[in-house]
Amino acid sequence: MNLIRIYLRTLGLLAPAARLAWVLAVANLLLAAAQFAEPVLFGRVIDTLSLAQNNPGAFRWSALGVLLAAWCGFGLFNIVCSTLVALYADRLAHRERQRVLTDYFEHVLELPLAYHSATHSGRLMKIMLQGTDALFGLWLAFFRDNLAAFVSFFVLLPLALVLNWRLALVLLVLCAIFAALTAFVMRKTESLQKHVEDNYSELAERASDTLGNVAIVHSFTRVEAEVSGLKTVIDRLLAAQIPVLSWWAVVAVLTRASTTLTLLTIVVLGALLNARGLASIGEIVTFTGFATMLIARLQDAVWFVNRVFSEAPRLAEFFAVFDTTPAIRDRPDAVDPGRVRGQVAFDDVSFSYDGKRPAVADLTFIAAPGERIALVGSTGAGKSTAMSLLYRAFDPQSGAIRIDGRDVRDMTLASLRRNIGVVFQEGLLFNRSVAENLRIGKPDATDADLRDAAARAQALDVIDRDPNGLDARVGERGRLISGGERQRLSIARALLKEPPILILDEATSALDAKTEAKLLVALEEVMRGRTTFVIAHRLATIRRADRILMFEHGRVVEAGSFDELMHKGGPFAELAKAQYLSAEPPAPPPAGPDEIRAAE
Repeated sequence: MNLIRIYLRTLGLLAPAARLAWVLAVANLLLAAAQFAEPVLFGRVIDTLSLAQNNPGAFRWSALGVLLAAWCGFGLFNIVCSTLVALYADRLAHRERQRVLTDYFEHVLELPLAYHSATHSGRLMKIMLQGTDALFGLWLAFFRDNLAAFVSFFVLLPLALVLNWRLALVLLVLCAIFAALTAFVMRKTESLQKHVEDNYSELAERASDTLGNVAIVHSFTRVEAEVSGLKTVIDRLLAAQIPVLSWWAVVAVLTRASTTLTLLTIVVLGALLNARGLASIGEIVTFTGFATMLIARLQDAVWFVNRVFSEAPRLAEFFAVFDTTPAIRDRPDAVDPGRVRGQVAFDDVSFSYDGKRPAVADLTFIAAPGERIALVGSTGAGKSTAMSLLYRAFDPQSGAIRIDGRDVRDMTLASLRRNIGVVFQEGLLFNRSVAENLRIGKPDATDADLRDAAARAQALDVIDRDPNGLDARVGERGRLISGGERQRLSIARALLKEPPILILDEATSALDAKTEAKLLVALEEVMRGRTTFVIAHRLATIRRADRILMFEHGRVVEAGSFDELMHKGGPFAELAKAQYLSAEPPAPPPAGPDEIRAAE
């Protein structure tokens, strides 16, 4: 029943192309009916010729001509209709495959970060490619072979019973044997096939993981070890796959053997019946054709069951991902508020990743429009989690976050994230050109806009040193450029977006002191007029903040300006003395407008 449900859902995905699908289905029905005309007409021709041999005077050419003309007509119909079905079935399967692949890709991108953190990207890629390949193959087979095969059973067997029920019993017994054998093999191999797909997923994850960390593989000379590990996974895969292949090979051998045995049985039984006047020579010829056709259809049916059976685990994985409901999504009444002013309020917000230990707890504070807030604290104190809640990477379990007095959950995700710019600790870039990466922040930006943003982010040298300029590719995850250069391009991308709310998640951590000093001068202007949250471990960045929030165990334990908190001598003062003041020289005072213009 599980296989039937999966197969019906596979066909249900063709709903957007229902009209063409129904036309192809009807054409298959006509083809299935027309194909039985050939053996019936052949038998009638044989009986007509036999009658003429026994009674030459009774022979009528007109009767033979009608039979031959009908035979030619059905033959031409089969050729033309089969060609058209194959042509349009191909088009339908290819087009719908690309549509479903796109829908899957969009759905996966909409799943929250928590889902992606727990699911390997290699597995998701494998599920997408293998799932859509399986859908394509089953769709194509349905319209080319499977539907005609199913209809054949419902037409051929009743027709055979009408023509000669004694000979038809041979065909019925053959069908029963095939059904029992197929069911037996399916029971034997069901759990084995699931194990096969688990190994395929492990293979995809391991290969993707190794390729994604090739720098570690090289630096730790792990080429042989990683290849050996992959071979181990492949060995387990083969150990699970070979028994499945062996069982279905048995079915294939028995299918071929049944051809000879069935034809021999029909000829022998037909001869006995003919001797008793219970079957004509034409009927024997007709049933020989029926047997050949039925065996071909049974082979198609076995192949179909084998195909669905082997693809079922892949399709089950595919549908499982497709059915995953995003935890973060638009409410039915969500609105687009346009460009916000930038007031941010956390009201008694609590959140836990595992439901046991809180990542943030009872978090309450207000950031005024244009205010610069520095979030400090030890690793794991909840700083990045708090900002993730602001742009709804996650939703809090209690409390509310408001922008300009509106709960962020009442805003559409697109409008919320359009108002928030984020520069992460790691410079995240696509394997595309510099221009394409920058235009993520502003799709309609001109080349002049791109160069201006790069200059403000101290990243213009990354563009000018390459002969291809803005068209230069940065490599997978930006590996063709340095970490500091990746981060400067990420900052330029955020500058292009010009959001009213800006989050800098340790954005300058990958920069050297000289580049950071230049960048801070540029950011001074960029942050003006924007509500800015800075997660930083650099003293210079913290000192420029209007207010500092000191995090411990997901809570704000202190809040105030740098001088106020240092004067208190509390947790922030201790952290600053241990982490900042001992490692960094005093920072220059904030740059004035004249200095900013001079730096640019």
